[in-house]
Amino acid sequence: MFPQGGPGLGLLLLRIATAAMFVLNVMHRLNFSSPAIYWAIVSLIALISFSLCLGFLTPVLAVVACATAVANLFLPGQPDNFVYIFRTLTAAALILLGPGAYSVDAKLFGLRVTIVPPRKNTHLK
Repeated sequence: MFPQGGPGLGLLLLRIATAAMFVLNVMHRLNFSSPAIYWAIVSLIALISFSLCLGFLTPVLAVVACATAVANLFLPGQPDNFVYIFRTLTAAALILLGPGAYSVDAKLFGLRVTIVPPRKNTHLK
């Protein structure tokens, strides 16, 4: 569930790419007249993308990134819709693959070893 080595590094790069694509998906749509709302939204986007890069709540945040790519795919005025298909596929791959070993999720929810002591056979006496 949390691969190490080359696959873990590949998942780290996939998380970074998905976070960058999430920022690109959302930032070009921001047109707010109020600076307070603008900075609140920018802070939320930064928090989501930074958490995704670190690998914190990766499946949930990858769903958010995938949903924004799908929403941009269907919004009017997009000249390069095929780009959003690739952004959707990248986020979907991260949803299915998970965060990898080099993530906060691996530290929080990683593999735990449970040692079960052997049973004593009481009926053999």
